[in-house]
Amino acid sequence: MRLLVFSVWVLLLLLGCKKEEAVPLPEPVVPKAPFVLAPTEEVVMYEVNLRAFSQAGNLAGVTARLDDIKRLGVNVLWLMPIFPVGVERSAGGLGSPYAVRDYQLVGDEYGQLADLKQLVEGAHARGMGVVLDWVANHTAWDHPWLSQHPTWYTRDANGTILHPPSTNWLDVADLDFTNDSMRLAMIGALRYWTETVGVDGFRCDAADMVPFSFWKQAIDSLRAGSGSKRLLMLAEGARSDHFAAGFDLNFSWDFYTQLKNSFQQGNGTTPLWTAHRNEYNVVPAGKHRLRFTTNHDEYAWDNTPSALFGGEAAAFAAFALTSSWSRVVLIYSGQEIAWPQRIPFFTRSPLNWNFNAGYRQQYENWMALRQREPLMRTGNLTPYFLSSLTAYTRTQGADTLLVLVNTRNQADSLQTLPPHWQDAAGWTRLWGDSDAPKRVGPHGVAVWKRK
Repeated sequence: MRLLVFSVWVLLLLLGCKKEEAVPLPEPVVPKAPFVLAPTEEVVMYEVNLRAFSQAGNLAGVTARLDDIKRLGVNVLWLMPIFPVGVERSAGGLGSPYAVRDYQLVGDEYGQLADLKQLVEGAHARGMGVVLDWVANHTAWDHPWLSQHPTWYTRDANGTILHPPSTNWLDVADLDFTNDSMRLAMIGALRYWTETVGVDGFRCDAADMVPFSFWKQAIDSLRAGSGSKRLLMLAEGARSDHFAAGFDLNFSWDFYTQLKNSFQQGNGTTPLWTAHRNEYNVVPAGKHRLRFTTNHDEYAWDNTPSALFGGEAAAFAAFALTSSWSRVVLIYSGQEIAWPQRIPFFTRSPLNWNFNAGYRQQYENWMALRQREPLMRTGNLTPYFLSSLTAYTRTQGADTLLVLVNTRNQADSLQTLPPHWQDAAGWTRLWGDSDAPKRVGPHGVAVWKRK
């Protein structure tokens, strides 16, 4: 009887309770797709001088302008050294960013580790990789390794640590790459930034001064630790063995020299073509030369692009030639606004991004055209050997792209066109203001397409 009463009570209780509403299931978590670095042959790299890039001169200042950088068609950011700068025997000003005081810290002047991580995440979200500037050849004199491991440095017969030989770099101490312990410590520091922080590779300073064997050892270790994630390795140098060591890119110094000569002396296409072929004769498949019209060294120590090439229009023409002739190209912060003063990197000298907005728009429009038209960066390249006017075609299948770049400050014409090109009506103008595919104004650029 007692059991029956209890059962009835439970039944009444259940009937009197309001039925609970079903709790909706959570939305399935969609994992964030891992960032995939652009193929080497498609790299458009943007070099950031942190001390000049923003008023604050820090990483956050770069993060705030990531959209502006992206509009230039950029897919890789190269950050000049972000590490603490040495104070002992400083070269002046704020010291050289290439005098590194600690390989595994962000310098206070640039922000904190969290700022770098935010920059990397923001860049990745916009399809841009981030490479750090790595200084392997030497350290600052107040780097902890000097007191903790003095045998990691080159020394004279008296045991005195030396600065890099055959240089005037008195603010840095030369590392000894015969020391295996030093090698392993440096490789560990490199792997910290790729595996813990998530950067996408390195631009390696003074790579010609560091033994091949170290680069091979380091790059093999970096790639083994990164698994399926692709890293981009850029060597500052021109040694052909960089590629065998694992580098993807090195610098195109000869082409840059001939480019300046073409504008300063009116040398025409022939020296450029020779430099182009000579540089790529020693480049394995899948590797490339990074072409440029300026960088932090040239803008600081040589001169501004406008001064070197003969004015703002000439500087743009030089960049247009370089970026339509070459698949892999560099833009240095400030060149897209034709900043008129040299840009130091031992001191803070902020750029004014409101300066020359029309010039920057020209850069954006050019890089957008380069992205839309594959023939601007691919296809069979054929130069026309003229005295001053640089003319070349890119062909792929039935399509032909004709690019004219005037290296002189006076109007010029392509005097002889192949017979099947004579009909101006058969061409579509993609860039320039001439009404025929053979004429271009002073330091002008014209791009025509024919199908």
